[in-house]
Amino acid sequence: MENQTPSKEVSNLYRNYVLVMLTLVYVFNFIDRQLLVILQESIKAELNLSDTQLGLLSGFTFALFYVTMGIPIARFADKGNRRNIVAISLGLWSLMTALSGLARNYVQLLLARIGVGVGEAGGSPPAHAMISDYFPPGKRATALAVYSTGIYWGMLIGYLMGGYLNAVLGWRTAFLVLGIPGILFGLLVSATVKEPQRGATDKASTPAEAHSLLQVIRFLYSRKAFVYLALGAGLHVFCIYGLFNWEPSFLARIHGMKTAEIGVALGLIFGCTGALGTFAGGLLTDHFGKEDKQVYIRIPTYAIIASIPFVMGMLFLQSTFYSLICLGFCSFLYSMYLGPSLAISHYLVPASMRALTSAVFFLVINLLGLGFGPLVVGMISDWLTPTLGTEALRWAMSCILVASASSIGLFFAATRKLATTQLE
Repeated sequence: MENQTPSKEVSNLYRNYVLVMLTLVYVFNFIDRQLLVILQESIKAELNLSDTQLGLLSGFTFALFYVTMGIPIARFADKGNRRNIVAISLGLWSLMTALSGLARNYVQLLLARIGVGVGEAGGSPPAHAMISDYFPPGKRATALAVYSTGIYWGMLIGYLMGGYLNAVLGWRTAFLVLGIPGILFGLLVSATVKEPQRGATDKASTPAEAHSLLQVIRFLYSRKAFVYLALGAGLHVFCIYGLFNWEPSFLARIHGMKTAEIGVALGLIFGCTGALGTFAGGLLTDHFGKEDKQVYIRIPTYAIIASIPFVMGMLFLQSTFYSLICLGFCSFLYSMYLGPSLAISHYLVPASMRALTSAVFFLVINLLGLGFGPLVVGMISDWLTPTLGTEALRWAMSCILVASASSIGLFFAATRKLATTQLE
């Protein structure tokens, strides 16, 4: 395979370089994905949109194409050059982000966001598989957690730059300015990142074997720990996007903050606490989970439980300052699930199934979470608005408390099933 290198032969310096490069790709992913969120109040005013339409833009429509295209792309990634897929995908979603700034109506913007979703579908599953081939099992959750911090660094840049550019030059310019750099970075990834050998860091590497989608789904369904984990994570992501995607609107409508102020506040909060929580989740589970792999699910579960009072404080405290403090704790605790969840998912399958396993995992969590989180909150907000006015959004967002309780139950079920599952 072109530019393939055995992962056991690469230096730690190069292994970490690849991790940094893939993490930066993920940063671009979330700059482009979350940029719409900080701009949505301005877009709503100019295009005269409802909250349901905003929920479709930032949630369901994006997620539908993101997850459905992720499966065939990951299928190809389990057989083809994953580095090339990541680089091409980055260029595509960055281009479609820039084109979002040229939209003149809701349909055009919707089509551009579909293009972003299609492009981003080729980002994470191949990257997850590459990281698992560069890093051995004992370091894998930490490496995947470092990669996942890209979510929050991307949110930091997207919110800070998006809020500033929107205030100074308008939302259209924000899309153009933040979309174009990703195209150039995709060329750098293609030129400097090498494709790793599949299964190179596993204790018992076996020859790569192609698996059909049906075979992978059947295998994953037989791993009940994965089933409960994916469903629990999906409901948790429902809470994440139901809360985070509407937080800019919440601060504008309930607390009267301006777009630039919101961008600074949310950028710093999500960027710092989210990245720290993601890294802590991976580091803690790799450290304490050496003998007991159930720790990989227990730590995220306890974090979700601990987040509930902070969610309530964020929603119902009248003080803007204390509401934002609670949001910071929510961001830290909410973000601890991803690295450990991905690491356990990859433990449960052979190396040749990893990209497709990540795609299936992302299908479940993004369809449930990204797809329905923003949409359900938006629909409830529209339904309550005639009665509650601006307070409707506060109560609509509170539906995530019910989803959190269900998520916790599924995570505990996954822990019990993991105890009886033979890991690869």
